[in-house]
Amino acid sequence: MSARPDTAVAQIAFADLQALLQRIFVRHGCSEVVARVLAFNCASAQRDGAHSHGVFRIPGYVSTLASHWVNGQAVPEVEDVASGYVRVDAKGGFAQPALAAARTLLVEKARSAGIAVLAIHNSHHFAALWPDVEPFADEGLVALSVVNSMTCVVPHGAQQPLFGTNPIAFAAPCAGSDPIVFDMATSAMAHGDVQIAARKGELLPEGMGVDNKGEPTRDPQAILDGGALLPFGGHKGSALSMMVELLAAALTGGNFSFEFDWSQHPGAKTPWTGQLIIVIDPARSVGNRFAERSRDLVRQMQAVGLQRLPGERRFREREQSAKQGVTLTVAELEQLQGLAQ
Repeated sequence: MSARPDTAVAQIAFADLQALLQRIFVRHGCSEVVARVLAFNCASAQRDGAHSHGVFRIPGYVSTLASHWVNGQAVPEVEDVASGYVRVDAKGGFAQPALAAARTLLVEKARSAGIAVLAIHNSHHFAALWPDVEPFADEGLVALSVVNSMTCVVPHGAQQPLFGTNPIAFAAPCAGSDPIVFDMATSAMAHGDVQIAARKGELLPEGMGVDNKGEPTRDPQAILDGGALLPFGGHKGSALSMMVELLAAALTGGNFSFEFDWSQHPGAKTPWTGQLIIVIDPARSVGNRFAERSRDLVRQMQAVGLQRLPGERRFREREQSAKQGVTLTVAELEQLQGLAQ
């Protein structure tokens, strides 16, 4: 029996996928610089098996650009604020090009002062957060980033949604292995994963969200249709989500998750908020020993029975993609090819 078109798979080389996505971004209003950064980010997520932030996101990017909610031609303005502080106005564009524009200065400051902060405001972030921090770990640095998103999470003990999914990402070097990298939403589930479950007609685990009446539900469509997600871990996740709002919005000058209104831009999907990145040079405190200490911790975690480290699955998926190509469904590949025309 032949495979259904929506489940049949195809493999595409990472470079070819990146080039295809770049053509799509340019075709739908992005500058070459912005398109290149977004294409690499999206292709990386697909390559590493983070499908909720891979090509699944492309229709949302396209509809957002068409709505004129985000500026795909924006040129970020980088401001050297202090010895350990960089501020970037993304000019209503995407956060990743703003990070790219400030990256060299940020690393220079982290090397010089031992720690540096990058505050991005007037920005849109619609992607996985780990690609923002992992490259710093590849250079022997420690990085932490937070970004807030659109209102879709009910704070613990509240009755209405207020926070975004508000992820936290962390990366650190580890001697003799891939860096330690994790990216987690402070909501019980990432919003993109809820969308994928709804598309597949799957039920969610208990405790993920509520419907439009505030009643617990396992139906992802009920969460999307006027319902909301819950924070992970009750009051603990809710406190972390509040921290992200303060760091990513209040500290950077960006919008809180509840402060922007995209109702006049039908098709808009990207939250217009802020992002904070903290980069630390461990050589300032322990010389070259930090990566070795990371390795010691990992070995001890494995010795007590841990089967998989946070983020490890992505590295295994990356290895597989390098050998066989990045996996898409045939339907996804055809959709991308159509959008690039």
